[in-house]
Amino acid sequence: MVNQELLDMLRCPNCVQEKDGLLNYYKESWLICQDCHRKYPIVDDIPVMLIDEGDKWIAIDESDLPVPPPPIA
Repeated sequence: MVNQELLDMLRCPNCVQEKDGLLNYYKESWLICQDCHRKYPIVDDIPVMLIDEGDKWIAIDESDLPVPPPPIA
C-alpha cells in the first residue's frame, strides 16, 4: 500500500505544469489523472510516474485495468 502522504504530493507529470494534475487512487494499483486520464501503475507499492507508461493505458477504461498491474518491461 502506498503511503498517504506520498499520494497527497503526487501529481500527473503530463499535466502538472498547466493544470492541477490531481490523481485518483484506484484499487490500490493505479493512479489515474483527473485531467488527461493517463493511468499510472503502482508496482510493488511504487507508483510508476512516467508519462510513457501512463500513455500505454490512456485508452483503457478503469474497469478494464488489470489488478495488479503487469510488471514494467
